Amino acid sequence: MLFQRPAAVPGVLFDSDMGVNIDSALALAVLYGAASKMKVVGITVTNPNFEAAAFCDVVARFYTTGGKLNTTPLHYHFPIGYEGPGPSEAQGSGALVKTLAVKGPDGAPTFGVNVKDINDTAEVGVVVRNALTAQKDGEAIMVSAGPATNLLRALSLGRNKELIAAKVGTLVVAAGDFSGNSVDARVKADIASARRLFSDWPTPIVVVGKEVGAAMPFPGSSIATDFAWSPAHPVVEGYKAWKPMPYDAPSQAILAALYATDIKGDLLKLSEPGQIEVLEDGRTKFTPSASGRHRYLLAGSDSDWKAKVVKAFTTLASARPAAPMGRGPRPQQQQLQAPQQPAKPPQP
Repeated sequence: MLFQRPAAVPGVLFDSDMGVNIDSALALAVLYGAASKMKVVGITVTNPNFEAAAFCDVVARFYTTGGKLNTTPLHYHFPIGYEGPGPSEAQGSGALVKTLAVKGPDGAPTFGVNVKDINDTAEVGVVVRNALTAQKDGEAIMVSAGPATNLLRALSLGRNKELIAAKVGTLVVAAGDFSGNSVDARVKADIASARRLFSDWPTPIVVVGKEVGAAMPFPGSSIATDFAWSPAHPVVEGYKAWKPMPYDAPSQAILAALYATDIKGDLLKLSEPGQIEVLEDGRTKFTPSASGRHRYLLAGSDSDWKAKVVKAFTTLASARPAAPMGRGPRPQQQQLQAPQQPAKPPQP
């Protein structure tokens, strides 16, 4: 059955343009905030900025250690999937750099940054393969908030397409626009991969267009109030560094994460089934079809329903992480860790 919800607690893989759009950071917080419903089992980034991988590692470490700000074990969960260059002196500005450089009253770094070299990351296709190998058939969920580049990388690795077809129940994509003739920047960043995604991806796809994210923004007021339980939160620091406060952020990626957490499937509204096509200029076209494998999220016009949706994702994004049950990864997680990438030559 298309778009069938998993019967058990699913594993979720999150791929994003972290550092290009602030809603990616909030989406990751939503996924970790839904720990009672699912488990984040893999994170990959399309942004070829090393700080994107380091920031994802800091956020993941923060949530999986119960909200600790500075932790030292390197292999606490899984390596971040990343295909860009290593750290560079040229990468000295931007919201991610400012966030990673935050210091406490004593002048010491607030967040422990343990991803310091390209060898601390892993190949995207390998991260996806290792994470899916441990999942039951049809019960994994993949959430993508960014260009389709990494999804095509994952498909191209030997036998990964068959593994994805067997293990992934639904791919949720934050990209596209279904309000008219507008082109979403997340599609425009890699139109060729987006076109191949909707023609070649072997599982059902739910798409969140930018028009829905604009209709239900993340309230900046939540940053100031709902996260007060933490003296320093990496997502909050990233939000503050992104733009001068106060501001509300589009929720395109956040809604994609929320759909993945909606196990009962009764919170968000979807279109009828059909086929999504990416045109040569990057516009997304939907054609209804009873046998179609694609659907997209509807914005709706009910203000009470929209308020309910916003409340749902702000509650998850600001949820306090539970303390870990034990130290270090479980044995099966250790076996599934991706091998490190081979050392790369210094960047000129």
